[in-house]
Amino acid sequence: MPSPGKKAFPLRLDPALHAAIERLAAQELRSVNAEIEFLLRDALKKRGMKIENLPKPEDPPED
Repeated sequence: MPSPGKKAFPLRLDPALHAAIERLAAQELRSVNAEIEFLLRDALKKRGMKIENLPKPEDPPED
């Protein structure tokens, strides 16, 4: 079940790519989903795209 406020959609990945992301996620103590989101944010940032009003993945959720 997706987190509130998050868009859920199917994503097809090459099994080797998924395995590499899974290994990286384990090293970073993140879920595969959180790692993919982190990588996408990083890629957008490197291309000069601003993502406003979104917490960083490493920020704890507010209660």
